[in-house]
Amino acid sequence: MAKDNYIKIAKKTAGIQIAELKKINKVFNKSFVKAVDTLANCKGKVICAGVGKSGLIARKVSATLSSIGVSSFFLNPSEANHGDLGQIDKRDVLLVFSYSGNTSEISNILRYANRFNIKVLGVASKKDSILIKASDVPLLIPKVKESDPTGMVPTTSTSITLLLGDCLAVALMNKMRFSKERFKIFHPGGNIGQNLLLVKDIMVTGNKLPIINIKKTIYDAIKVIDKKRLGIVIVKEKNKIAGILTDGDARRGIKYYKKNDQLKKFITSNPLFVSENSPASKALSFMNEKKITSLLVSADNDIGIKKKTKKLKGIVHIHSLLQYGIK
Repeated sequence: MAKDNYIKIAKKTAGIQIAELKKINKVFNKSFVKAVDTLANCKGKVICAGVGKSGLIARKVSATLSSIGVSSFFLNPSEANHGDLGQIDKRDVLLVFSYSGNTSEISNILRYANRFNIKVLGVASKKDSILIKASDVPLLIPKVKESDPTGMVPTTSTSITLLLGDCLAVALMNKMRFSKERFKIFHPGGNIGQNLLLVKDIMVTGNKLPIINIKKTIYDAIKVIDKKRLGIVIVKEKNKIAGILTDGDARRGIKYYKKNDQLKKFITSNPLFVSENSPASKALSFMNEKKITSLLVSADNDIGIKKKTKKLKGIVHIHSLLQYGIK
């Protein structure tokens, strides 16, 4: 088979799925609204269950729910039949996936849920299936055309089931008024965690800040720079920021300074600020643009604006950003 035929097949497969996935709109009805409310009002855990391909979808939906702060785990129906049903509590909600709705392994879970009055959200494509009939909130997925040549391999059907899971999660996020700040709590690592870091999460504060009075000498400033190891010193006059002096500027011009020269002659009087609530990635981008290694941090919403009267919150250094993996 010619290689260009692979591309044609891939495009045909994608085309079939894109067209079929539009049928998802049929699911967005009163049952969908009730499902979101049921998940939002769950006092225990959301337990996602499924077998085979539906089990893989259930695992992914459970992981998504966990990432937005909803306590959730995956339960294998086969294992549940051999003792794991004890993990289910009366306060929990069961979110069960089965495209046919008649998978034999889910029967015992449904009987257990009925016995102990545990709410069941069932996702299936057959209206008269065991799962749909046993569900407190049935979510009926429309039947779709599989995208493989035989029309039998779970392809489009798994895609539409996963899409429904994502739609439930996103609707739930909106109901919970989920924010980037909350997402950061559950995603401290990886690229997502790095992209969510704010300047205030990384900045240097308090006693670690290199601060000196404007009446001090250039040599005093160099001592502070060496001690604090940030390559910069913040110069203050009457509790206000008068400017900054960088390590490079101080050492390059030291041969021209007199020992008792005060800092006022040498400082940069309009240092650049960044907001403490700015994304750390934006701070790094601005540093690279301006070819600097540090930014003063303020409580304002400005990014890289020259202001010398802002209230100082800290310093963010390029080394700190790189150490956190900010790009």
